[in-house]
Amino acid sequence: MKHRWLGWILFLCVIGSLVGCGNDQATKGRTTDGAELTVPPVYKQNCLSCHGSELQGRVGPNLQTVGGRLTEEQLSQIIREGKGGMPGFENRLDTEEIGTLSAWLAAQK
Repeated sequence: MKHRWLGWILFLCVIGSLVGCGNDQATKGRTTDGAELTVPPVYKQNCLSCHGSELQGRVGPNLQTVGGRLTEEQLSQIIREGKGGMPGFENRLDTEEIGTLSAWLAAQK
């Protein structure tokens, strides 16, 4: 009887671990107005800690409407070179990742 419960507990732990493992797809969050926000993996891995899961800002500024203030080219330059307290990411991100991120941010209006 003990072994049967142990088997079930082990089974549930394995299932829980598999469910918790995500793939590298975009994650979803919410904007302050409740709209769904699809966050690309490059943002999640490199920007979320300073700009927040909902672009609300933390250490870095709020990016929820950054596309209304800056063009895709300006955003790309800031990501590459940095600005203010933000470091440049040209040595950490490739051209495609910077392009994905700047295009996505430019759409945040």
